[in-house]
Amino acid sequence: MLRRFARGAPVRPGSRYRLHVQLAQLILFVHDAPLMQAFYERLGLIVADGDAAKGFVRLRDPAGGAVLALHYTRAIGPPQGPRVDTAMKPCFHVDDVDLARAALIAEGATMRDIHRYEGIAFCDGVDPEGNIFQVTTR
Repeated sequence: MLRRFARGAPVRPGSRYRLHVQLAQLILFVHDAPLMQAFYERLGLIVADGDAAKGFVRLRDPAGGAVLALHYTRAIGPPQGPRVDTAMKPCFHVDDVDLARAALIAEGATMRDIHRYEGIAFCDGVDPEGNIFQVTTR
């Protein structure tokens, strides 16, 4: 029995296959949605829909790609320093990491050192609630 997945490719049940998916949204659970919206807007994202004051807003890159959804939950308490125990790190492409880092510091962001590896530059930062994000040329 063949089933069709993704782009119409036949797949046998139980076989290894690659399902074609596209990352559409990353949800970041937050304590203060309006504060976080303001921060990520300073990174260049714009409101796609929602209302941070009501606890849910989606921000998008004007150039396209996945959206960042900010979702208020009581489970996320007030910030207590960088959240180094999380398994996810949103990464934002920039053409110039040095320039992006300087601009983010000027906006009050906490930024770490720049690293360079095989022609790629990247730098981690910490948003107002302690979530670690990255700007990268990758």
